[in-house]
Amino acid sequence: MASPDQEHAPLLDKNGVRLVVDGAIATVTLTNPAKRNAQSPALWRTLAEAGRAVPGSVRVVVLRGEGKSFSAGLDRQMFTPDGIEGEPSFIELARSSDGELDAAIAEFQEGFTWWRRNDVVSIAAVQGHAIGAGFQLALACDVRVVADDVQFAMRETSLGLVPDLTGTHPLVGLVGYGRALEICVTGRFVTAEEAVSSGLANLAVPVDQLDDAVRDLAGAIVAAPRDAVIETKALLRGAVDRTYDEQRGAERAAQARRLRDLAGLGE
Repeated sequence: MASPDQEHAPLLDKNGVRLVVDGAIATVTLTNPAKRNAQSPALWRTLAEAGRAVPGSVRVVVLRGEGKSFSAGLDRQMFTPDGIEGEPSFIELARSSDGELDAAIAEFQEGFTWWRRNDVVSIAAVQGHAIGAGFQLALACDVRVVADDVQFAMRETSLGLVPDLTGTHPLVGLVGYGRALEICVTGRFVTAEEAVSSGLANLAVPVDQLDDAVRDLAGAIVAAPRDAVIETKALLRGAVDRTYDEQRGAERAAQARRLRDLAGLGE
């Protein structure tokens, strides 16, 4: 079966990122398989742009990578004195003021934040290597479906850095503090079996079944009433920051909105 990328003209296609929309499902594809979808500031800005370009009619966003690897992480040219043409190197960033450095990292993070907004459900389809920034991009999504050859690794600490692309919060939430710390400070690989058993991934399938498994999941999500999905996602995302009684109250308020809406009494 042809992918959406082959059937529909892209809304965006630059800097190693392609956005295609097929009805209620959008697909964001990393398109530099020759470099194992290595990431750069230009790619991060384009991911943020893709989030702004997703139409309001979209309910599911699928994130995938072309080739054998989802993303092998940061383009290592960023570590060289010259960096990437047109971009500040890490050395130049380090020499900037506190405010400038904070603003630069905040801009980098924007490409990783929109995947969890309540009006869409995001699915990362992850095969091969998902290292560093690649791991964090997969963590930015609501759900991860992985191929049986997947290898997650958080290598930032091994390079003298920290994971700063929004990955630490979901990682701790998924696998717990102790395992998250161990994964980060050792930089070891997490395989498909461990990813599923630890809660890091929802499902693991053979590589040749990854696209079909993601398509089936996206279809099941789209089949559910949109407003109920949005309310449920908001409830679950907020649960970690609420007390038990606060969550009960949030459930009551959400259900009241749903009942009134179904009865035609909504605002």
